[in-house]
Amino acid sequence: MTPSFSPETLALLRKDLASNTRKLFIDGAFASSASGETLEVINPATGNVFAHAAAGDRYDIDLAVRAARRAFDGGVWPGMPPAQRARLLTRLADLIETHCERIALTETLDNGMPFSMARFAAAVGASEQLRYNAGWATKITGETVTPSTPGEWHAFSSREPIGVVGAIVPWNFPFVMAVAKIAPALAMGCTVVLKPAEQTPLSAIILGELIAEAGFPAGVVNIVTGFGDTAGAALVDHPMVDKITFTGSTDVGKKIVRAATGTLKRVTLELGGKSPVVIFPDAHLDRAIPAAAMGIFGNAGQVCAAGSRLFVHDCIFEQVVEGLTQRAIELKVGSGLAADTEMGPLVSNEQLERVLGYIETGLIEGACAKVGGQRSSGANLEQGYFVQPTILTGTTGGMKVCKEEIFGPVLCVMKFEDDDLDRIAALANSTDYGLSSNIWTRDISTALRLAKRIKAGTVRINGGAGVDPAIPLGGFKQSGWGRENGRAGIEAFTELKSVTVAL
Repeated sequence: MTPSFSPETLALLRKDLASNTRKLFIDGAFASSASGETLEVINPATGNVFAHAAAGDRYDIDLAVRAARRAFDGGVWPGMPPAQRARLLTRLADLIETHCERIALTETLDNGMPFSMARFAAAVGASEQLRYNAGWATKITGETVTPSTPGEWHAFSSREPIGVVGAIVPWNFPFVMAVAKIAPALAMGCTVVLKPAEQTPLSAIILGELIAEAGFPAGVVNIVTGFGDTAGAALVDHPMVDKITFTGSTDVGKKIVRAATGTLKRVTLELGGKSPVVIFPDAHLDRAIPAAAMGIFGNAGQVCAAGSRLFVHDCIFEQVVEGLTQRAIELKVGSGLAADTEMGPLVSNEQLERVLGYIETGLIEGACAKVGGQRSSGANLEQGYFVQPTILTGTTGGMKVCKEEIFGPVLCVMKFEDDDLDRIAALANSTDYGLSSNIWTRDISTALRLAKRIKAGTVRINGGAGVDPAIPLGGFKQSGWGRENGRAGIEAFTELKSVTVAL
């Protein structure tokens, strides 16, 4: 099959990445880290270092935060007419679409995801985030209130930008997540310091280039690549940062909460998940089975909302498991640059060992690997961080593989034997997480009744809509604090002020 990108573009990109260390973007200019230190960037499909990026630390974070502070306090960004902010966001969306191929190829080399997925996320996901949030820039309003206090009053509320935002993004969808963090903050009038994951720093630097080209004022967006325990911790600790927005693991989210208590800075957390998928006997299995398969095998299971626990009615259990098994066997695993690849590698050797460790623990606890369960073998796979699509049967809710987030292509399949929705919901809710869920049935009453009982921020019925900038995203329980996207996502970057005037 012919690759859907230009080989010449890939060759030029590889040459550029190999010869030029990626720099920090601070106060509108690119610069090396103050220490001169760099971090190695590894292609997960080969296990080889193919690029280097500046390893910013506490000093670089301080420079970036101070630049963002000046841009905010001086009014260069919050004081800009909202329509002008909207135009700059839209201009950035246009540039992302223009540079889609280079962004997607960088994402594939850095993260390992199939090129088609990277292109969709970069061109469609990121640009749509910007366009949607640009629309909000001119629509932030307060409300008038009638107090009950005796006298004649004029009372109203207003929403103001919260200030300097520290945005920390994960490695599973680096570019689109970076854009999704900065878009609502910028639309509201906040300034940003962006810290990408150390495993996948490269596409964020392209974002910096495009921000400069779009004409954003210096200091409005600053990008510091580096390690989480140095640059990330410094960003969370910095007293001039007003808010932290973080997507990543629950363990790191808890550390951020503890660190934020020193200044009581605002915090939004989109954390882990162990999302349930429930398939009833009347479901359209020709749709439910492939959706359940790609709901866990897509991006090698490295998705916070991955449907990692599957509950199937006993009367269709064998049929569903066989369908999933066949899909897993046929799934094309390989480099994200190959046109026919459906599932790429895990992001790092550390993640590979983590996933294989969970599978081993599951087997020891009594699960059975219906398919997969091992590191992938075959031509061009041995050196990369590939693991087989894995389906575990014989699992129970108390097993570690059913309780903890694996973040890999591992599906735990369990059965239920009656139609008691309270009992089914109890199974679905039997983890510390509550990020997402999926229900498959042709009975809309059953679907909506179960949806009310599931403790999750998102419930998708018969597939539902994917991640959309208009639909609030976030979790119950230990899946996070607050919401992103939609009106809630914009308001998360505001402070609400009340004004009362005695007339």
